[in-house]
Amino acid sequence: MENVKVISFDVRDHENFEEVKRIRHEVFILEYYLDRFLEYDGLDRQSTLYLVLKDNKAIGTARWRTTYDGIKLERFAILKKYRKQNIGKYLLDKILKDIRHMDMDIYLNSCVSAVKFFEQKGFIVEGEKFPEVDIEHYKMILN
Repeated sequence: MENVKVISFDVRDHENFEEVKRIRHEVFILEYYLDRFLEYDGLDRQSTLYLVLKDNKAIGTARWRTTYDGIKLERFAILKKYRKQNIGKYLLDKILKDIRHMDMDIYLNSCVSAVKFFEQKGFIVEGEKFPEVDIEHYKMILN
């Protein structure tokens, strides 16, 4: 993808972590009206964070962490202006490439509107719809 790169890091990289927080604030709090206390869950320290840069500007983010159930992918956020440009797919591909060797189940909780996106990458819905931070979600596992 032209002029786009994805980097991974942890919270000790303060400059990139500030960009992650900025993007998540814009997407989750300002756009989706989530309570900021729900967004800042304290789990970033246990996570590998990702930042998408286009023309050296931070435009997207996600994270993964290990849980009792396997590897959980979380906090996918692409700035509105950059959606529908395959950037989310590019980000997900990079994360999956980084973690597939770990021999653990890979799963996520997808908002209803993103289910088809994750199905295209091999995730399948597991179980019933449930509310998470006031948004309907499905648990999805990588097939």
